[in-house]
Amino acid sequence: MRTTIKSVVPNAEEAISYGMPAHKYHGPLVYFAAYKNYIGFYATPSGHKAFAKELINYKQGKGSVQFPLGEPMPYRLIERIVKFRAEENLAKANVK
Repeated sequence: MRTTIKSVVPNAEEAISYGMPAHKYHGPLVYFAAYKNYIGFYATPSGHKAFAKELINYKQGKGSVQFPLGEPMPYRLIERIVKFRAEENLAKANVK
């Protein structure tokens, strides 16, 4: 997950936030965490809303999605979500 995020936004700052790995780029970018049966991915509500159709087959919560460990990780989709969030954060930063 970390490698995928850094491949899209190499300048993203790594941190621990809410007790899990986080990446920041002009504000919070994405978070992720490993659990017993899945990887939790948190791209704030906007990242999940923008890709709702593609995430429909995954269990979700408000601002979170669960990628089961027994299934292939959707890295291309994760890349697209991270890119979307980075562009969204950059646009907000440029407005300020």
